[in-house]
Amino acid sequence: MVKRTKKRKNSKSKKKKKSCLFKYIRLAGFVALPMLLYIAYCIITLPDMEEAINRTRLPSTTILAENGNEVQSFGTVYSEFVRSEELPQYLVDAIVFTEDKRFYNHFGFDIISFTRAMITNIFAGRYAQGGSTITQQVAKNLFLTNKKTINRKVQELLLAFWLESKLSKEQILSLYLNRVYFGHGAYGIEAASQKYFQKTSRDVNILESAILAGMLKAPSKYNPIRSKDDALKRANVVLGIMHENLLLSDKDLERVKNMPLGKGKEAKVKNGAYFADWALNEIKNNVGEQETDVYAITTLDQDLQEKASLILHEEIEKAKDFNVTNGAVIIMDYHGAIKAMVGGIDYFDSQFNRTTQALRQPGSAFKLFVYLTAIQKGFAPDDIISDKPVKIGDWQPQNHDGRNYGDVTLRTAFAQSLNLATVRLAKDMGINNVINTAKKAGITTVLENDLSLSLGSSSVKMIDMARAYASIANGGFSVWPYSIKEVYSNEGFQLYQRNPSEKIRIFNEKEVDYMRKLLREVLKTGTGRYAHYGKEVFGKTGTSQDNRDAWFIGFDEEKICAVWVGNDDNSPMQGIYGSGLPARIWKKIMQ
Repeated sequence: MVKRTKKRKNSKSKKKKKSCLFKYIRLAGFVALPMLLYIAYCIITLPDMEEAINRTRLPSTTILAENGNEVQSFGTVYSEFVRSEELPQYLVDAIVFTEDKRFYNHFGFDIISFTRAMITNIFAGRYAQGGSTITQQVAKNLFLTNKKTINRKVQELLLAFWLESKLSKEQILSLYLNRVYFGHGAYGIEAASQKYFQKTSRDVNILESAILAGMLKAPSKYNPIRSKDDALKRANVVLGIMHENLLLSDKDLERVKNMPLGKGKEAKVKNGAYFADWALNEIKNNVGEQETDVYAITTLDQDLQEKASLILHEEIEKAKDFNVTNGAVIIMDYHGAIKAMVGGIDYFDSQFNRTTQALRQPGSAFKLFVYLTAIQKGFAPDDIISDKPVKIGDWQPQNHDGRNYGDVTLRTAFAQSLNLATVRLAKDMGINNVINTAKKAGITTVLENDLSLSLGSSSVKMIDMARAYASIANGGFSVWPYSIKEVYSNEGFQLYQRNPSEKIRIFNEKEVDYMRKLLREVLKTGTGRYAHYGKEVFGKTGTSQDNRDAWFIGFDEEKICAVWVGNDDNSPMQGIYGSGLPARIWKKIMQ
């Protein structure tokens, strides 16, 4: 009896164990199947690996100022391919021991580094440390994007295993050294050595090697062109790693720190990034898709560009107490060639180009088109118009000082920027005719069909305003702003040459002569007196409602310059008018 009970109990126990086992198997199946399907999906969506290894880089574009100095380079700028065996051993050691100490021992994935990085990130509460191997970085650089997704990380790991199975460690390392980014547009160890030390990677010394290895953590921060001090601090960390791993003795460590550094190639033209971006678009429009590296000779005047940028920065800095945080300058010659373009105070903070992209109210600078329309209708500078109060519906404009001046000449009304006279003139001429004049002169934005337009209430582009004033400066001909003179391949073949644009007269000589007289009077006796500097100079001030925008646009016998100051958030400035800060900036630049 007892024995039967035991057998039954054993039988039930076995059944329970089998039942639990089947449950665990089913659960494992439920978990494993989606994982297997997901890995299969990652494998199916992998890029063509053979093609990626043999893929050539995208062609580069180098923008040159008119004097031949470099403004900026775009694209992946590599130099010749170098094998890891050709490099000094200390350079290879510096990079390997800093980036992936167990590179020669792992199979593409370093579980120790990965675990350490995960623990560090958990305690830091953010992504503070990476655990990718050199092989994984090659996989990412060759085949994938920098987008941080689970899908990309799984594919990166699968590709790392594939690379380790297909290539030797030296081949993987060579791929890494020739594809990794070193900042300032330099890809690969040879390009970086040439850029930062003006020598081949085969000849760099130990300190230079440590700097190159240290840059890989943050190329924009630790490169010696941007900050030599930061680069050397990071290099000392690399040298410390080499010392810890017995690659440098105590004596060598001290000796290395005093080694000389090659002189890097700094960008020749300072603060030319806004211009370079604009010029790059023009190259694409004229040359199309590139199949080779190209360089473009542009219209940029290096001296004028650097001085305009410096003056704008200094003056905006002085005006910060008046809630002025930004500004822009554009300078062109009579034919539309851009000689300087400062699209904002800080390109690295904002790549938005305020000379070509921003829409701002021009204030009284727009009055050019009202008075030009009147001249086209037969008015002369000394003809009389009324500056008496005017009311249009609920709108009752006022002069800046709150007064009205009765009967005045066109010359006086324009020079003193009288609003009442301008609105009355625009009403008599017809606002549609004013709009047509503005469009003919080069304004490309939509203009409000409203009399307030005569006082500059409709937003416009800065480059369009400069273009319009240029048509008066050059005798009445239309102007098309441009930046590119010639484009060549690296082999020296000319791919593009700008042909002089056809001269299209839009205003006759008499109209231009009368308008120039009005513009000259602004600087002699009117609101632009502070901008006068003894030459034949012409211009107009502009201030928008609530002092949100302040302008000065004018020209001499050689060039047109437009200056704008304001705030990107459109907040009002305090006591800033076109006759003050912009006029002062304009005068300093033109002189």
